[in-house]
Amino acid sequence: MRALLGVLSLSLVSASALADGKAVTYTVDGQAYEGYYVSPGSKVPLVLLIHDWDGLTDYEVRRAEMLSDMGYAVFAADLFGAGVRPTAMEDKRQHTGELYKDREKMRALMNGALEAARAQGANTDLAVAAGYCFGGAAVLELARSGAPLQGFATFHGGLSTPQGQDYSTTQGKLLVLHGSADTAISLSDFAGLGTELESAGVPHEMITYSGAPHGFTVFDSESYREEADRQSWKRFATFLDEQLGN
Repeated sequence: MRALLGVLSLSLVSASALADGKAVTYTVDGQAYEGYYVSPGSKVPLVLLIHDWDGLTDYEVRRAEMLSDMGYAVFAADLFGAGVRPTAMEDKRQHTGELYKDREKMRALMNGALEAARAQGANTDLAVAAGYCFGGAAVLELARSGAPLQGFATFHGGLSTPQGQDYSTTQGKLLVLHGSADTAISLSDFAGLGTELESAGVPHEMITYSGAPHGFTVFDSESYREEADRQSWKRFATFLDEQLGN
């Protein structure tokens, strides 16, 4: 993990305040990124939050504020670059596709975000990573990298394991929250991950929500399912308490 952080140089020109948090500009491998940091106090446990394929938006900021209200520091990472918030489908596919093809860069960006959070005063020694959709797939990538976090959680995230990778070095428990009606990521994919984690001896919990499609937690969208969102968030809150002891 430390080797990957060698590409990181921080530019802590933290800028505009957003609600109770703030935008944080940092650099990874010479490129600027803009994350969002919010914390209710010093030395509280950290949640590293990874965005969907449209980049870091108001959705992640809202989730970060919800987590801060629960007593956690949150660093919502930026995996695309400062100002890069794609809206067209082809652009979303391009940015996520580039990272799916370059897994080392994906890992470096998440480790860079952790270092940026640490520079803000976050307790990165007591942390959980969580992500939505593309962010969920990225969180599993971080888990497979052996990152020393206490847990990894995915909401309707990508579940496949790239060829040549496995969970043999994973540290921390996995929580996988999935919609049974997801047509993008099937129940077969869900079961396959469960088999893989069990074979690797990785502590995990996997939950499905009936009738919930892909993106079931996204407020004000056609895919939003209030009951599945409520139940999955409740389990996530308990998971954080279990893993971080907040």
